[in-house]
Amino acid sequence: MKRNKSMIWAFTIPGTILFLGVFIYPIIRTVIMSFFKIVEITDPISKWEFRGLGNYADLFNAPLFIQSLINIAKIWTIGGIVTLSISLLLAIILTSGIRGKGFFQAAIYLPNVISAVAMATMWIQYAFNSSYGFFTTFFRIIGLESLAKIQWLDAEHKFFALLFSYCFGMIGHHMLIWISGIERISKEYYEASGIDGANKFQQFFHITLPLLRGILRTNIIMWSISIAGFFIWSQLFSPLTADTSTVVPMVYMYTKVFGAETADIISRDAGAGAAIGIILCAFVIIIFRVANKVLKDDDLEF
Repeated sequence: MKRNKSMIWAFTIPGTILFLGVFIYPIIRTVIMSFFKIVEITDPISKWEFRGLGNYADLFNAPLFIQSLINIAKIWTIGGIVTLSISLLLAIILTSGIRGKGFFQAAIYLPNVISAVAMATMWIQYAFNSSYGFFTTFFRIIGLESLAKIQWLDAEHKFFALLFSYCFGMIGHHMLIWISGIERISKEYYEASGIDGANKFQQFFHITLPLLRGILRTNIIMWSISIAGFFIWSQLFSPLTADTSTVVPMVYMYTKVFGAETADIISRDAGAGAAIGIILCAFVIIIFRVANKVLKDDDLEF
């Protein structure tokens, strides 16, 4: 027994120390930093200036940060509805017994394999370019000159260009999650309902959707996590300064920590950057708790 306990301690202690050092310590330090003014992220604790909730108050009084929250809320809501709906539709089509399922599944998932930088660059240079981009050329060929003349990367259209391109890349990821849930549903349910006279739409709304409640919860949480860390796409669509049409909290946090030449963000403040990280973390936790509360599947059986 003593020997077994020694072996248990020998295997668990290194992992526990690693977990505390890599995950728990940075979290605690970030929470503490959010209550201080810290000019440089590498400044020693002796240079930290205590501000209490001042960082949070300043953030919610900053117009650009408020705009970043509005943008991220629009991405989460509009993008989430579009991405999860289309990915669910594609998952249903691919699990309906069509030929070439593997090919279509791989083709739809392909954008997730490509680097986000490469994908964003492709959209900016070859899809939204007003001179030779795909949309401009396509609309010109079919005679829709009014659409061909749209400047997709101007202040008026840039946000929706960003949202469209990001959603396009995320559909494949969420489609695979839907497929994993659909393939768990027993075919006997559909056979029995078919005998009772249920059509495909009735089967979808009364069998498929209820039994995918847990998968919907997973997709919502995964979508929320990816949106909380939204950075590369926004930065590439507005590479020079934080653009009000595409700025998100992660970009604002980056400019706060490392500085930027804008009227809204003048000095560096790693403490304010830490506060933004805590706000984003709280956002994900709230979504997680609400999703678990609303989308319960304890009463469902497969």
